[in-house]
Amino acid sequence: MRENKLVLAGLGVLTAITLSACGGGASAGHDDGHAGGHPATSAPAANAGHNAADITFAQGMIPHHQQALDMSKLVPSRTDNAKVRDLAKRIQDGQQPEIDKMTGWLKSWNAPLQPEHGADHGAHGMMSAEQMTQLQAASKADFDKRWLTMMVEHHRGAVVMAKAELAQGQSAEAKHLAEEVISAQEKEIAEMTGLLKG
Repeated sequence: MRENKLVLAGLGVLTAITLSACGGGASAGHDDGHAGGHPATSAPAANAGHNAADITFAQGMIPHHQQALDMSKLVPSRTDNAKVRDLAKRIQDGQQPEIDKMTGWLKSWNAPLQPEHGADHGAHGMMSAEQMTQLQAASKADFDKRWLTMMVEHHRGAVVMAKAELAQGQSAEAKHLAEEVISAQEKEIAEMTGLLKG
């Protein structure tokens, strides 16, 4: 019985290797329009080894990052606080390229951009529609406090997602991005916590 399990496990590994080798050629020439990168080498690298956790990470982090961008775009018209405005600009500059990168991975993996069950807006620090409406209605010091408080919670959720990717993911590129997300967002959490303490 044990030998049968080992044989079946070995066949599963061989099948996965064969399928990934066959699948690599389909996207090798696919260019996602990332000028300045190395699409001929990065797409196969992303496709060479990934698992369900990598797909879940990208599918979850894209809308998560998008909400951070939406929140950051509110800043210039609602506050004159230079530190908050600077932070919002850095968030936009850092997270949009990451969205583009993860979108490229999902395409190269032939995975949908969104999970079949849809995004859970209450999970991982995502703001509800009501919270976003309250943020949009705020201004000046009230906006700053709400925005910073919400963004700290939002960033903490991203860190949780990134740590799950490090623990369960297979793609070297996705795990590298997860490390970058943890590093950048933990620094920003500390910065925002300091701004809230004033």
